[in-house]
Amino acid sequence: MDQSVVMDIARRGMETALLVSLPVMAVTLFIGLLVSVFQAVTQVQEMTLTFVPKLIGIGIVIMLMGNWMLTLLVRFTQLCFDQVARMGQ
Repeated sequence: MDQSVVMDIARRGMETALLVSLPVMAVTLFIGLLVSVFQAVTQVQEMTLTFVPKLIGIGIVIMLMGNWMLTLLVRFTQLCFDQVARMGQ
């Protein structure tokens, strides 16, 4: 296996990981920011106040974008298997 093929697979793997995790991380960041502002304004320091909204937001994102995320992961897996098949020829 050539070094350029390995580097290409590694690059695509990192891109895929970034694309799959980005929606979840963005929603978590946004909800965390909103909850922090709410806590600062009301001075309510409850731990579940930060955890529950993030959990609900992540669930909604996975329900809405889960199909797209799974499609990206399947494409990357197929690419890896294709590279392994080419290597065996």
